[in-house]
Amino acid sequence: MTEPVPLAGDKPDRLGAAHHERLTPDELRTLFLFEELNDDQLAWLAERGRIVEYPEGATIHAEGAPASCFMVLLSGTLAMYKRVQGGELELFRTDYYGAYTGAFDAYVPDRGVPKVYLSTGRAMTPCRLFEIPAADFGRAVWKWFPMAAHLLEGAATQGADASNIVERHERLVALGSVTAGLTHELNNPVAAVLRATATLRERLVSMRSEIGRVIRSDLTGGQLEALADLSGWALDHRRDATRLSPLEASDREDELATWLEDHGVEDSWEIAPTLVAAGLDVEWVKQVASVVPPPDLGPALAYPVRSLESDGLLDEIADAAGRISALLTSAKQYTQMDRAPLQTFDVHEGLDATLTMLGHKLGDSIQVVRDYDRSLPHVSAFPGELNQVWTNLIDNAVDAMEGHGTLTVRTRADLDDRLVVEIGDTGPGVPDEVRSRIFEPFFTTKPMGKGTGLGLDIAWRIVVGRHHGDIRLDSEPGDTRFQVILPLRDPDAAESQ
Repeated sequence: MTEPVPLAGDKPDRLGAAHHERLTPDELRTLFLFEELNDDQLAWLAERGRIVEYPEGATIHAEGAPASCFMVLLSGTLAMYKRVQGGELELFRTDYYGAYTGAFDAYVPDRGVPKVYLSTGRAMTPCRLFEIPAADFGRAVWKWFPMAAHLLEGAATQGADASNIVERHERLVALGSVTAGLTHELNNPVAAVLRATATLRERLVSMRSEIGRVIRSDLTGGQLEALADLSGWALDHRRDATRLSPLEASDREDELATWLEDHGVEDSWEIAPTLVAAGLDVEWVKQVASVVPPPDLGPALAYPVRSLESDGLLDEIADAAGRISALLTSAKQYTQMDRAPLQTFDVHEGLDATLTMLGHKLGDSIQVVRDYDRSLPHVSAFPGELNQVWTNLIDNAVDAMEGHGTLTVRTRADLDDRLVVEIGDTGPGVPDEVRSRIFEPFFTTKPMGKGTGLGLDIAWRIVVGRHHGDIRLDSEPGDTRFQVILPLRDPDAAESQ
């Protein structure tokens, strides 16, 4: 151990009056951080540090404030928090004798960047801490352990860079997954709109031609009016038509096509399905035949047939547009665009939006069972972050089932004013040897290149740290269930109590 080096300008009792309680060198040696220091080094720290007591609930240091002290826990329990999206995320809490906090980077040379506390420390119970000015602590580290200080500075810089790269990658992966799902789900209704629009254009061109044929048929004004009335009735009747089974529809089409063919109507086998789909039968066609001469029956039917086809195509376009609108609504619900981070909301909305966004992964071979308790009260939480939890858990469940099985999403009430969201799958289960590690950062059982290894770690931090809830796992082959337990109260308000 190197001998303590006298530091220029050293003065004892920098933190205030001499009445502050201090630790003796021997007491300092009981702290694991200082146990290998020599007597002179311990004495130097002892005369510059002091003991400070904090009552329960007090802020020990605030995120963003100038980092003025390095602190070591002597008794009590403290917790560390980080500001995230307008709220606070609990990082950890500890009552370990000798745990340290405060000005971690006091040893880093001043390069014009203000040194601030990177998180907020709070006393969960009455706490006693040994505090030493950051400037004294930092200079001592540099003088006593210069190589270690260099190594720590490099590790801190590289670690921060690596963390930023990983977090950006995770956000991009999540964004790519959502984008791919939304694109896949939008593809079908968009294609339906394009197809129906093109067909409708063809039908309108054909309708103009058919109207010309009707005009040239020399029908009287009364006959044209009667034909228009029958066409209008057919359009109105179509909206209330009884849905037929495939067999019933086929029988009626055969009957109607045969009648039309017997009465000289061309393309009867193309006209019949349109009329039957609109709920029309031979009796309606006979009414048309009763108001026009037999040679004009074909041209007379062309107008209502084209009108019915066009109306059906408009319904297809409206249905596809409605599906697109619903998907965009789900995407907005999933991403929580234009909404405050903390909300009181129905947890089922986020679950449904997530299932919609992941619909492309679920496919047709995975059965989705929604077992919701709709009587549950709304929860006060951060819905955008919870949607990320649902995404990670559902995505893992789908991967575990390898595209075949049953995904169960269940909600129910729990004791102590809490609710439970359960994501279950029928996959092979989580092996006993890895259950204790599944919430560790970067741990994954997936093969190289599949997944990021961050999903369950992030879920744990959001549920436990951010919402003061819990995540539990019950797993056996064919029945794996992740249970997310959430308090119904405001997570920030709960923390301030």
